[in-house]
Amino acid sequence: MIYTAIDTFYLTDEQLKNSPSRRDGIDDATETTLQIYGCDFIQESGILLKLPQAVMATGQVLFHRFYCKKSFAHYNVKRVAASCVWLASKLEECPRKARQVLTIFHRLECRRENLPIEHFDTNSKKYVELKADLVRTERHLLKEMGFVCHVEHPHKFISNYIATLGMPDELRQEAWNLANDSLRTTLCVRFKSEVVACGVVYAAARRFQVPLPENPPWWKAFDADKAGIDEVCRVLAHLYSLPKAQYMPVCKEAGSFSTSNRSWDSPSQSVPKEVASNGPSGNDDTSATQKGAPAAAAGQEVGKDVATRAPLEKAKSSEESKSSFPEGEIRDEPGSKSIIVRKTEAGTGEKDKNKDRDRERERKKERSKSWDRDRGRERERDDIEREKDRAKGRSYHSRDKGRQEKSKRHSSGDRDYHSSSYSSREKERRRHH
Repeated sequence: MIYTAIDTFYLTDEQLKNSPSRRDGIDDATETTLQIYGCDFIQESGILLKLPQAVMATGQVLFHRFYCKKSFAHYNVKRVAASCVWLASKLEECPRKARQVLTIFHRLECRRENLPIEHFDTNSKKYVELKADLVRTERHLLKEMGFVCHVEHPHKFISNYIATLGMPDELRQEAWNLANDSLRTTLCVRFKSEVVACGVVYAAARRFQVPLPENPPWWKAFDADKAGIDEVCRVLAHLYSLPKAQYMPVCKEAGSFSTSNRSWDSPSQSVPKEVASNGPSGNDDTSATQKGAPAAAAGQEVGKDVATRAPLEKAKSSEESKSSFPEGEIRDEPGSKSIIVRKTEAGTGEKDKNKDRDRERERKKERSKSWDRDRGRERERDDIEREKDRAKGRSYHSRDKGRQEKSKRHSSGDRDYHSSSYSSREKERRRHH
């Protein structure tokens, strides 16, 4: 039997402590930070996409459920958050295009991580890769949840509970805000929606100092327990004590939406081998100079003579080298090679940019031509339809004229017949008289 309207995705504390991210070496603080960061991304993107709160709540629940089965080290938190928003918008019947979702996440990433804001080109190779990854991650989400994406939020219980308890209407908005903040934590995969709603109502009542009935206990009427309500309040208090979540690159795969040179997903750069190899040699040289200090002090005078003779010998050698080479040839030096290579690289980079620009221009021209062709075809079709309509109208008019002429002929014949019969009768009468 297949159940499509049940909500049975709940885990124990032991299962959460032994999550896939913990098994991959990610500590509790890092995992909590990434969870809050991903949920913040989903909430802010939903606001910019003008989605209702139900879509954002569903996306955050899907996000937590996915990372209960998969690790942050294997799936990037940004890509998964974008796929959760895209899937939740379709589940809540408020769909958005993939282009809109990717553009909003690119803008959010640039704003949150202080990256240079660039134009997100939807015709670039980067956009094609991001769109393919968005679809691929959505398939992973559906596969891990067994295509059972039913979510029950605590928001729908809050109004009923407050009205039943006879509490003032001011608590409704406060409890609603606390329910939205609870989606940033793992409460949605630990407790049922009724328990979370009771905890939120209790926290709002404590904040406004509104007493609740305790004899009999009010939570028993809503199928909740005191331990669950206390745990919900404790998790919310801990959430408000944490600083603003920042992105931490723990995933092995790149997940950036921006195309700038600065990337948070790239690992720390290793030290070049040349520098590492030159380091100990410099220490050896210093040690050698320290050991040979007496010998250098003894031969200072010889060193002075060598220092004065060195520039003269260099000048002579340069003149001889110039004279030894023919006029058409140029002697290459190590410094000049690097300059030439840099110039060639710069030239190739400019050529590539010019080629890309030319390709974009050609694509635009082809698109405009195709648009013109489509418009011309549409115009031809419209003209053909108009001519058909005119022909039909002419045929109708001709038929009407024929019918009118026939009716006229029949009427004239009848008149002639009647007039002729009348005249013959009068003649017969006259003859009888």
